[in-house]
Amino acid sequence: MACTSEKPLESGVSWQLARQRGNLLQAIKYDLTFNIPAKSSLPLEGNVKISFNLTEQRDLQLDFNAEASQIKKVLVQGKSANYHFEAGHLLFHADQLNPGGNTIEIDFIAGDLALNRNEDFLYTLFVPDRASSAFPCFDQPDLKAKFSLTLHIPSDWIAIANEDPIHLQTSDDGKTVLYKFEETLPISTYLFSFATGKFQSVTEKRAERAMTLYHRETDTTKLQKNLKEIFDLHFEALSWLEAYTGMDYPFRKFGFLLIPDFQYGGMEHPGAILYRASSLLLEHPTIHQKLSRANLIAHETAHMWFGNLVTMKWFDDVWLKEVFANFLADKMVQPAFPEINHDLRFLMAHYPQAYAVDRTLGTHPVQQSLDNLKNAGTLYGAIIYHKAPIVMKQLELFIGKEAMRSSLQEYLVNYNFSNASWDDLIAVINNFTERDTQKWDKAWVKTAGWPRIFYQPKKHRDGSLRRWTLYQANKDNEKDWWPQHFQLHLKTRDTLMIYEVDMETKLAYSRNWDRPNSRLTYLLPNSDGRGYGYFQLDQVTIDYLLDNIMDFQDPVTRASVWLMLWENFLEEQIPPSRLVQSIIEVLPKESEPLIMDKLVNDLSIVFWKFLTSEERSQLAVKIEGVLLNLMINLEPEALKKVFFKGLTQIAISQQGVEVLLKLWQENIKIEGMTLGESDFTRLAYELAVREAMDPKIVLTEQMNRVNNPDRKRKMEFVSSALSLSSEERDGFFASLRDAENRSHEPWVLEALRYLHHPLRATSSVKYIPESLALLEELQQTGDIFFPKRWLDQTLSGHQSAEAANYVRQFLYGNPHYPQHLKNKILQSADLLFRAENMVGSERP
Repeated sequence: MACTSEKPLESGVSWQLARQRGNLLQAIKYDLTFNIPAKSSLPLEGNVKISFNLTEQRDLQLDFNAEASQIKKVLVQGKSANYHFEAGHLLFHADQLNPGGNTIEIDFIAGDLALNRNEDFLYTLFVPDRASSAFPCFDQPDLKAKFSLTLHIPSDWIAIANEDPIHLQTSDDGKTVLYKFEETLPISTYLFSFATGKFQSVTEKRAERAMTLYHRETDTTKLQKNLKEIFDLHFEALSWLEAYTGMDYPFRKFGFLLIPDFQYGGMEHPGAILYRASSLLLEHPTIHQKLSRANLIAHETAHMWFGNLVTMKWFDDVWLKEVFANFLADKMVQPAFPEINHDLRFLMAHYPQAYAVDRTLGTHPVQQSLDNLKNAGTLYGAIIYHKAPIVMKQLELFIGKEAMRSSLQEYLVNYNFSNASWDDLIAVINNFTERDTQKWDKAWVKTAGWPRIFYQPKKHRDGSLRRWTLYQANKDNEKDWWPQHFQLHLKTRDTLMIYEVDMETKLAYSRNWDRPNSRLTYLLPNSDGRGYGYFQLDQVTIDYLLDNIMDFQDPVTRASVWLMLWENFLEEQIPPSRLVQSIIEVLPKESEPLIMDKLVNDLSIVFWKFLTSEERSQLAVKIEGVLLNLMINLEPEALKKVFFKGLTQIAISQQGVEVLLKLWQENIKIEGMTLGESDFTRLAYELAVREAMDPKIVLTEQMNRVNNPDRKRKMEFVSSALSLSSEERDGFFASLRDAENRSHEPWVLEALRYLHHPLRATSSVKYIPESLALLEELQQTGDIFFPKRWLDQTLSGHQSAEAANYVRQFLYGNPHYPQHLKNKILQSADLLFRAENMVGSERP
């Protein structure tokens, strides 16, 4: 290890290092061996032999984000090597390397950061830059490689990887078994994957295509009830994508694992997709839960082409793989669910979450800058997963469906098993359209925020409308605008006019209204839901909509109205109690489950975030009564479950909590609504936080009802956050300082939800400063969504000035805080800041 470095090495993979290695390295292959012990506390030993070609003889950095002591032996070209280890890199000087072919072989102890080790199983999760935490590699997406994998595992375990095993051998003592897998096709390091443990497998064929599912589910009834649909949905997604892309499934194997409490909905490893088990194994599913499952499966399957076959060059374009997975998933599920209004679903699935970021001071462009891959996880969020599909739908409207499809087919052909950027795709699109994609790209992809569209009337002396104008204003640059089209409805007492508003080439859209003495009933922009942004509503329109929204027969129009009302509410144009009153009056009249679900969610947010404690007490019985009545009387079960969810979130009166208790005890049952294990567990949590009875009693009894050991362990973890003892809750929070106690991230997030429940906000507000201080560490030790979700659960239960001030003090006290993480804080704190302004020191 006598090799030295002339200048300090930078941790992570910088953009400069990635570009240098991208030009230097070719034909990379990894031959990996891992020895996996049964006990998760024991070290996991490994060996890797890396072969590669160099275009020129020069110094080379290899990534291994671990301790120097974890490197046991290093050979270069088969000989003992000199190297310098610093900042997660092994540096080899040029004199040890050849122009052309080279080999580096390393014995090592694997780091645990991405191994997700449990009592009797483990799975890897290497996105976005975590492969180098487990084994030495060139950990950047444009250095695709072929992987050969050998695993030595306990004999009662099985192993799963990107390819099928080609050799199995049990040791002489019968304690271990060797799995050797076929070499992969070229993939990025973040897509390499394996899992091993006590899993069961089910293999089925559809039209000669074999697919294997791996699981740990102990409820055989639940498993059998879901299996056929899971296999059918995967086969249908593969068939649809082959037809749309004009290209066969690009990999050899197709398999998927169901992981208890997996960090994400899914992860698209070729040949070994990982899913959260509860996302696919549904208990008593509604049609919308089935649609969500189909969409998730379609999303992960689409990644086989978009992300796995063609991969972004750098993680600043990570949105590119996600947007096509979402965009195409929305298309492919539609034929199987003809009873669903898919325009409405697209609006409800994407717009509220995209708006929740774009309205904040922490918003950012779809395409973000990235200087180092160690920060790549901070790029993920609602802009990638929810605004980007809206952007892509706008692009399809802009260039046409056939031009879009032809462009994507050529893109896949040009860059298969390689890498491409967004600008590469735009260049392909320009071959199929004459539209000005440069201006469109600047607005929708490279500009932060959203258009703010304002209404400006000119009136006659009698107050009637003479001329009206809509104009766009971006808070940063009023000359910027977003090219888009949407409908506008203008109504007077006896006239309804529908306009097609064209803001493709100009900031403003104006029309004369040559009807003197004609009073305005409402002026409703974006009535068809195609537009994106903040649409200011005048007070006459707001009053009309709150009182008469059910006059609009089209559910897409009603949904768009509610989106606009919500944003105008957050701009303090509507009092909280007025919005609550409108929602509870409309709920019995609404028939669309997606709209009902949004209204119940909004109702819960307003109830806990924007009402004073006195207002909550005054309104609780009325709101609970409406929700309970609808839960009892509406059909089908999908609607009952919407109101069941609302009641469990909101009930605080003695009568309301008594209903929850009786539901949990099964002393009352709602005809036509079946509660599953997850429903009863949620009821137990909600009863515990309301202290309807001793939390230990209710949680212990519920744990005794749960048979699955993974779910039982989760309940044991969450229970500490629900304790009556403030000292025990303090101890639980203190335990989260240790990264090992945060290893089951979904457990942590569930616990934080109740630790910071509004009913516990007074005692939990003190945790906010340290929660913020931990954020940088969470970004380094947690998975990509964890920092933002940690913030959401920490701040969601608070509305006080004290809580808001803790956030401000942290931001002001850390002026050089990383911008990507600062954005996450500002996004999560947005409703807290707004609540503080609206509620003040408890409204009189």
